Amino acid sequence: MDDKRNIIMAVLLTGIILFGWPLMMERFFPDMANKNEVVEQANVPATDQVPAGTGSSSGTPATGNADIATTAESGKIRPLATVLRENPRVLIETPRLNGSVNLKGGRIDDLTLTDHTVDMSKDSKPIRLFAPSGTENAYFSRFGWAGEGVAVPDDNSIWSTDGSKLTPETPVTLSWANETGQTYIIKLSIDPDYLITSEQTVINRGANPIAIRPYGLLNRKRDLDNIPPSEASTWTIHSGPVGVYEGAANYDVDYKNLAGEEPGFFASLFGTSAVAGTNAYDKEVSWLGFTDKYWLGALVPENISDVDGRFRSGGGDIFQAEIAKKNPQIVASGQQLKTTTRLFAGAKENALLEKYEAEFGIKNLDRAIDWGWFYWFEKPLFYLLNWLFKLVGNFGVAIILMTFVVRGVMFPIAQKQFASMAQMRAVQPKMKAIQEKHKDDKQVQQQEIMKLYKEEKVNPLAGCLPIFLQIPIFFALYKVLMLSIEMRHQPFALWIKDLSAPDPLTPVNLFGLLPFDPPTFLAVGVLPILMGITMHLQFKLNPAPMDPMQKQIFSIMPWILVFIMAPFAAGLQLYWTVSNILTIAQQKWLYSRHPQMKEMMAKEAEEKARKAAADKAEA
Repeated sequence: MDDKRNIIMAVLLTGIILFGWPLMMERFFPDMANKNEVVEQANVPATDQVPAGTGSSSGTPATGNADIATTAESGKIRPLATVLRENPRVLIETPRLNGSVNLKGGRIDDLTLTDHTVDMSKDSKPIRLFAPSGTENAYFSRFGWAGEGVAVPDDNSIWSTDGSKLTPETPVTLSWANETGQTYIIKLSIDPDYLITSEQTVINRGANPIAIRPYGLLNRKRDLDNIPPSEASTWTIHSGPVGVYEGAANYDVDYKNLAGEEPGFFASLFGTSAVAGTNAYDKEVSWLGFTDKYWLGALVPENISDVDGRFRSGGGDIFQAEIAKKNPQIVASGQQLKTTTRLFAGAKENALLEKYEAEFGIKNLDRAIDWGWFYWFEKPLFYLLNWLFKLVGNFGVAIILMTFVVRGVMFPIAQKQFASMAQMRAVQPKMKAIQEKHKDDKQVQQQEIMKLYKEEKVNPLAGCLPIFLQIPIFFALYKVLMLSIEMRHQPFALWIKDLSAPDPLTPVNLFGLLPFDPPTFLAVGVLPILMGITMHLQFKLNPAPMDPMQKQIFSIMPWILVFIMAPFAAGLQLYWTVSNILTIAQQKWLYSRHPQMKEMMAKEAEEKARKAAADKAEA
């Protein structure tokens, strides 16, 4: 009766996992559930469209009380090429960025990443990070001033320029003057990678002093109802507003918090205001901006001690990140005020982020990558994997080599686990005798078993240690493989063209011979199947658990994990499969060192078969 009940429970558990897993994947791992890379074409839309009447002639005081956006425009989406031809522009050309600066409003609103493409097709377009207002994927940055009683450049101001192209060798200076004697200058320089430096200068040639606040902003439009699954923020990978305040990274705020749809659960821990529409920071704002899985736009003030920062929602789908001087700066007649702000706009490459940290003193810029709880462990793992990749030139081979390293480090612990299993197996006849003797008194039974453990010097938990150690290793590897742009679009061999995407080859459609794409739940690739087979063989080598329920769960677990792991990155599946193979080889070797274990298992198997035959004959 107990066996039947256990079988029923195991079947129910299997059904819950198999049919409930797709729903959980969509809720907690949406970036895994969608295997299409097209959604990564820098869908970082933002337009500065706002309800009529919200424009501010005095600019956008970044942390003031003015409206979030800049100019009220028609809500109609227009072709990118059309918008780019409407106003005069200064070209941007670097080894890794192409684009332009819009002289109307002085916006940096046209940037593409030349060495990162949307997908792996030959005619794939480069990732577009910034796009002008009014286009489908609008997103821009602007630097300006806010002031009372003084005319400042706004979104409709046409800037003059001393050059036609911004390159690492040729900075460009924009200038605009009002009728009361103030001249505003923005000197833009750019490095060969992804860092733009803006030097804002206001010269007061007027008769009176002026009070003014320099600011920088990132403006973005996000349709919260249509965020692609691979760009959605989850509990494992943050996407949305991000920054470092008082030396600590903050991933608590997302678009839904700002829009008022969800409160920020950890906001109080970070001293932020979790009010819908605004999240303000006034202490040591090292940087802030918007992050996606692989891309980042971030504002970096030069002096963090006198800067306020804020994320705001302007209603609808408009979001803005802002930094500004804490207080208005007084510029006397004949004087000038200079402020420097940097803009990072590009791919979240770990080495580059760390380089900027060291070169410019930008605190924790590498935390734009949401490493998570195991940051201290994930970074060394990433360094090892990246070093191996540079050594062998193939990320799949690097993952295999890293698996050998991890299993090698874990080998002494595995030996202790095996010795513990042998001890447990040796005392099981005595445990059975105790269970039979005290079957009516569970408390005495447990006391006697604990006494037996002590006398025989057996630690029942020792065998669990490698499992617990594998959890942070596996989770860290998951984060490394999912977040590292270094692995994006990296091939392995044969049909594995992208290790950051799920295995595309599945027997469900006869490995692509049938012209249809199976749903995520059924799209089980070759690597997950190999992983399940190797795990089954690994469990077969382990001594069978004494508890029938545990035995049944272990027997079906490999096949459940096949479906669970199918939507994950092929790199992760490769690691697990190779790890299983190495574990099998390791167990074979340990059995050769402990022949008594193999003999005991053989005797138990023989005894079990004899009992089953007797039960069958009796039936």
